[in-house]
Amino acid sequence: MQYLPIFTKLDNKPVVIIGGGEVAVRKARALLKANARLTLVAPSFDKAVYALQESFDITLIQATFDASQLHGAMLVIAATDDETVNQQVFNAADEMNIFVNVVDDQPKCSFIFPSIIDRSPITIAISSAGTAPVLARRLREKLETLVPQHIGPLAELVGRFRNTVKSRFSQLSDRRQFWEKVFDSAVVSDIQSGNTTDAETRLKSMLEAESKPEGEVYIVGAGPGDAELLTLKALQLMQQADVVVYDYLVSDEIMELVRRDAELICVGKRMGNHSVVQEDTNKLLVDLAHQGKKVCRIKGGDPFIYGRGGEEVQELAKHNVRYQIVPGITAAAGCSAYAGIPLTHRDHAQAIQFVTGHCKKDGNDLDWASLAKPNQTLAVYMGVVKSPDIQAKLIEHGRAETTPVAIVENGTRKNQRVFTTTLEQMASEIEAQHVQSPALLIIGEVAALHQELAWFGKTEQVSSFAQPITKVGQTDFRVA
Repeated sequence: MQYLPIFTKLDNKPVVIIGGGEVAVRKARALLKANARLTLVAPSFDKAVYALQESFDITLIQATFDASQLHGAMLVIAATDDETVNQQVFNAADEMNIFVNVVDDQPKCSFIFPSIIDRSPITIAISSAGTAPVLARRLREKLETLVPQHIGPLAELVGRFRNTVKSRFSQLSDRRQFWEKVFDSAVVSDIQSGNTTDAETRLKSMLEAESKPEGEVYIVGAGPGDAELLTLKALQLMQQADVVVYDYLVSDEIMELVRRDAELICVGKRMGNHSVVQEDTNKLLVDLAHQGKKVCRIKGGDPFIYGRGGEEVQELAKHNVRYQIVPGITAAAGCSAYAGIPLTHRDHAQAIQFVTGHCKKDGNDLDWASLAKPNQTLAVYMGVVKSPDIQAKLIEHGRAETTPVAIVENGTRKNQRVFTTTLEQMASEIEAQHVQSPALLIIGEVAALHQELAWFGKTEQVSSFAQPITKVGQTDFRVA
């Protein structure tokens, strides 16, 4: 992040613009909307500057630039077409520790003007850090059509009740939940219809009737890693939660989408290192909900496919905790798609089985005879460590040693890698390539289609089926 986005109160604060032309007028209009105390300095001024002075209290200094003109200013804008003058303004302001903007010269800007969507008191600012202002403007145009005009009056109404709600609810989480209910209520439609009085009456009734907020748990599937694979409902609930309880498998990109002020609790599990046992996680969810908090339990993949979501929901139901379940794209679907591998195919696989590489210690052994059948696909979760056993059992029960295998590491993520090999070589390939979890094993004839269907620009491809090294875009194909 090159610039920290902040909103600055300029009401009656001194701002100096060096320049007297069209650009200076444009900047002056934006600053006058914020009620800045404005001074323009230039050897001469356009007619538009004098016209602006007729409507606003602006100080005009007709002179060449001098550093003394900046004393006491909060912000300075250099809006001339003289690069020497602009450099002088930047140097003087920088030396005085005054925020300065040299128009259309990003390296000489300690602050920049964003593209603005104004729904006062709601203001949305869009910035490209000065690199692509036209692109930022076009994005603003798109957002203008999405942000309704009634958002401003709704914010004004909420603002009038803020102190009352604060006195009614001492806990921040309780206040947040109350406002969430308001924004999901008919108060919004009243404002949209222009019925401000009805909206205010309805809001008062909700406030008088409101009891202590009830806790709730959202069991959310985050998918295999690519943040763009999140469902809309998952994103919505992530933004509403007071507390987010997450696993190691949830990618950093997805965690960036969680509400900034939410409490984050990691209960991740890694092979051989369970930082929080499952029973403690179950109890934690119940306890947080009983405190009246909205809890987002976010899991990699889908919560009900090897995610232990079922165990957690059983515990919530047992203690009468409200919950919602939001499915996610499971690793088998996401990783195979990004690797260009169809899990079923009329010519190669008429069935698919999802298998976990490790079960409960006291669990029953897998039905290897069923898993070893030809013309089906096995998607093995958490199978890296147990790959020698999986390989041996499948071959022992009749699966051909030449069966194609794909190993997808960090599937759907920016650092995704895909290795293709055979069942006979699977374990040694995993060891040779230092494959780390999370990784999915795809065993079956469809794995051979990776070379034909993979989106080469997305992943690093390494294949024992490959011919001598070939360059395709930024991708290396190497013989494993």
